[in-house]
Amino acid sequence: MRQTAQQLVSEAKSRVREIDAAQLLALQASGVPVIDVREPGEFADGHVPGAANIPRGVLEFEVDGHPAVNGVRDPALAHRDRPVVLYCRSGGRSALAAEALLRLGFAEPLSLAGGFLAWSEQARDIAGGPGK
Repeated sequence: MRQTAQQLVSEAKSRVREIDAAQLLALQASGVPVIDVREPGEFADGHVPGAANIPRGVLEFEVDGHPAVNGVRDPALAHRDRPVVLYCRSGGRSALAAEALLRLGFAEPLSLAGGFLAWSEQARDIAGGPGK
């Protein structure tokens, strides 16, 4: 059966927990890593302060230091038993990424509902970007 990208995202969102910006901040304050799964150029244009950038295309490979990423293992993905918050532009890629981490044995991968767009619309602090 063929599916659209929206159907894949919808299914992923039904399997992972979405959180809002206030919950992200509370989790981040308690030491939970926040991962921006957008591309490096998007990240450079502005991101959640304190977020690590691990693009969606290499996320799974950076969990265990796969040769595709030169054996590098990102510290933000070092603890499968702890929560981890993921976000993207609008919440689709991060839902897919959270679902992938769930399949890789992560206990609590979380996705920011509405992504960076929702974060920005709520006038939250933004790191990086033009002139920063």
